[in-house]
Amino acid sequence: MARFDINDPSSLGVALRKTRKSLKISQEDLSLQTGISRTTIRAIEQGKQTAHLGLVLQLCRDLGLILVANAPDREERHDGS
Repeated sequence: MARFDINDPSSLGVALRKTRKSLKISQEDLSLQTGISRTTIRAIEQGKQTAHLGLVLQLCRDLGLILVANAPDREERHDGS
C-alpha cells in the first residue's frame, strides 16, 4: 500500500491522482462513478485550495484512500501548551 504525506491541497491532489491512475480509472469514469464532475475532479487533483471538503473526502472513500491524522506528541508542540 502506498503512503502519501499530505501537507497541503497540492499533495492531496497528487495522492488522489496517483491512486486513481494506479487503479486504471479515468477522470471520466471516476466522475460517472461518484457523480462529481470531471472538471471538479481535475481541479482537486491539481490542488485547488477551495475544493469542498465533502467532495474531497468522497473521492478518497471511492478510491479506497484512508486519511489518517497524526497529532504531535506533547513534547513536540511548539505553541507552548
